Amino acid sequence: MAIRNWQTRHARAHRMGVPRRPDHGGDCELFAIETARDGRAVEIRALRPDDRAGLTEAVARTSSESLFRRFFAVKKDFTEAEVAYFLNVDFVAHVALVAVMAEDGREVIVGGGRYVVGRPGEAELAFALVDSYQGQGIGSALMRHLAAIGRGAGLHKLTAEVLPDNMSMLRLFARCGLPVETAHDVGVVHVGIRLA
Repeated sequence: MAIRNWQTRHARAHRMGVPRRPDHGGDCELFAIETARDGRAVEIRALRPDDRAGLTEAVARTSSESLFRRFFAVKKDFTEAEVAYFLNVDFVAHVALVAVMAEDGREVIVGGGRYVVGRPGEAELAFALVDSYQGQGIGSALMRHLAAIGRGAGLHKLTAEVLPDNMSMLRLFARCGLPVETAHDVGVVHVGIRLA
């Protein structure tokens, strides 16, 4: 599936995959519509500071096992400093996207992905999805959009640390359509994805 053009809420097309802030300096307003494997629409959009309640709800609905795979620790509660870090992204050194779907007549965050630039040209990836939405291709859609944003921002490599038993995440990277290198260490798989 080709990456769809990012669009503003005002339906103005922008260069594919490169988010930009509106001229008034507000939050990044870009989004894309994808289709989950079950045929439902998934909005992939920039994380906003007002997503706090939606993220908190998504974490509460995510199993301890899934959160352990994301944070490498049992994690259900977050400090105010951690919440601030997760919500305050600049879309330069820290890019975060959320997946939003309709559920019982309302829009809910069902997952997210982000990268954080650690050194010039390289950023570390991380993903989390509410368990009931796993296996629907949402992680793959987030991956495609993060890769496009990273490429547009001049990154040449994305990295991730994955638990060896997290086969779904390892498959996602292996099938992402980009050159992938893995290195196995004690208790972790280091993944490198080439963008250029």
